[in-house]
Amino acid sequence: MELRQLQYFIEVAEREHVSEAAQHLHVAQSAVSRQIANLEAELGVTLFEREGRNVKLSAVGKLFLTHAKTAMKAIEFAKKQIEEYLDPEKGTVKIGFPTSLASHLMPTVISAFKKEHPNVAFYLRQGSYNYLIDAVKNGEIDLALLGPVPVDHPDVEGHILFTENLSVLLPSDHHLAEKRSLYLGDLRNESFVLFPEGYVLRKVVADACREAGFTPKVASEGEDLDALKGLVIAGMGVTLLPDSSFNETRHGFTVKRSIEAPRVIRTVGIIKPRVRQLSPAERDFYEFVKQFFTVLEQYS
Repeated sequence: MELRQLQYFIEVAEREHVSEAAQHLHVAQSAVSRQIANLEAELGVTLFEREGRNVKLSAVGKLFLTHAKTAMKAIEFAKKQIEEYLDPEKGTVKIGFPTSLASHLMPTVISAFKKEHPNVAFYLRQGSYNYLIDAVKNGEIDLALLGPVPVDHPDVEGHILFTENLSVLLPSDHHLAEKRSLYLGDLRNESFVLFPEGYVLRKVVADACREAGFTPKVASEGEDLDALKGLVIAGMGVTLLPDSSFNETRHGFTVKRSIEAPRVIRTVGIIKPRVRQLSPAERDFYEFVKQFFTVLEQYS
């Protein structure tokens, strides 16, 4: 079995069209067809079923695709590790992050790291909480910063960098804006603007409200922090956001108020795969991030 056969097979499987796969691979269609035929003959199975001009994976083809992708990722990682062992300062780190860490924390950490390792490149991928965990697990990204930090996960290992409070964001003319701090129960009759169902911060807020004895009335939803802040400014409701996300809140239109009880918190940290070893550049970044926040905590 040749590496080229796996590459051609994956390309055809994803495009479901031999000629389109050949164009993308910059080879003749006959070469792709021949390599697929050789692969099927070696395996003794039919990997594709024809549907007019298109092709579809057979049942066994779908099974083989999973293993072929795993094999290609392993080979790509091996090549990457060899390149980085030859020159660790020229590696690439693929790191994921959620929207709640995008505006301040991510730029701060990467900027500090680049001062010490200017030749290390980054591939950044923003995504939802569950996506980031799955992406680290599957090798799509190397590391991820996220909160809350998953504990006892079978596939990823989490390290807590810090714990932060969630605070209330109110329109500046809100009747509760004059209070210096609030109890969460003060918001039981308010309309909320929250992330959609499935977002982890939505669950954090909903769980906290239930602990305070009520279910939040959700008037509007937004998929990023700017959207939620804009909805609060428009008077659509109130929201709870992590304290680290208030760095760019527009003063004059909204006010931030702390919550006395129950305290609403989340952990923020970095995750890595449990099984796969980190490459030199990935390991350098992982250790740098841990040390970076240890020093911050000492001086805070």
